[in-house]
Amino acid sequence: MRRMLIIAAALLAASYGAAETVVKAQLTYAPEVPAPIARTSPAVVRVDLETKEVDGTLMEGLEAPTQYHFWTFNGHVPGPFIRVRVGDTLELHLTNPAVNSMAHNIDLHAVTGPGGGAAITLAQPGETKVARFKMLQPGFFVYHCAAPPVTDHIANGMYGVILVEPEKGLPKVDREFYVMQSEFYTKQEYGYEGMTTYDADKAAAETPTYIVFNGRVGSLTEGNALKAKTGDSVRIFFANIGPNKVSSFHTIGTIFDKVFLNGGLGENPPLRHIQTVLVPAGGAAVVELKVQVPGDYSLVDHSIFRLSKGAVGILHVDGKPAPGIYEAMK
Repeated sequence: MRRMLIIAAALLAASYGAAETVVKAQLTYAPEVPAPIARTSPAVVRVDLETKEVDGTLMEGLEAPTQYHFWTFNGHVPGPFIRVRVGDTLELHLTNPAVNSMAHNIDLHAVTGPGGGAAITLAQPGETKVARFKMLQPGFFVYHCAAPPVTDHIANGMYGVILVEPEKGLPKVDREFYVMQSEFYTKQEYGYEGMTTYDADKAAAETPTYIVFNGRVGSLTEGNALKAKTGDSVRIFFANIGPNKVSSFHTIGTIFDKVFLNGGLGENPPLRHIQTVLVPAGGAAVVELKVQVPGDYSLVDHSIFRLSKGAVGILHVDGKPAPGIYEAMK
């Protein structure tokens, strides 16, 4: 009888995860992407997120930077890139420090269940919430804070992305980049030097002061440009949190070889040879291209007047000229 009880206890412990594999997620920040997952079987993946309310730079100025009081995940806008595998269990530890003024939570578009996790992760200042979510479907998804008022939490910087790799992973490429578009609404005019303040009326009217990539003007220009070499295959994980505007994502001087619309990485084949990709607010896309000619390629929202609001980046490509593809004749 005692032997049977020991065996039963061991089986029960195993069924409750005593033998489960727990790994800590490798988190990266835009434009960096975590390395592809080498595992071939599911695991419990622990992700630690801290909701931080911080002052940061929205734009560099001639005499002083434009600053903003951001609400963030882990002190970054956008928040970290989370990479998991379909079948994994995401174990989320969400900490809201006592010094914060607001309650925060998280809605992951990759999660099946009420609020995408928001219903069970609401943390008051000084609290930590822990929850587990099964990753049921592959794809590239956004996440954001959904504490009330959800509009303000998104508009102030609380968002990021999560990639759920298919079982067999993604095809290998030479370079992967993380680019996220978002809007900021300030009482002060564009380019104001000093601390700016959030304008909820502008946000409700959908008239952004800034539309940017990776959290600030100039995040992907000059010394911050994305870098590749001729012949490289490049994959861009592009997301648009909005909170209001649809993005017309385009890279000037290239054609996307493959486009996975809406971040779908299931069985449907990608679109091919695409010039511009519509990405709705709260949506994402994965695009792939091969760079063959050296030079600077502009990443833009082709709603082109948004250039003057900050929606521009550069992919800088080094390498030998390709006169058979691109050359001046006179």
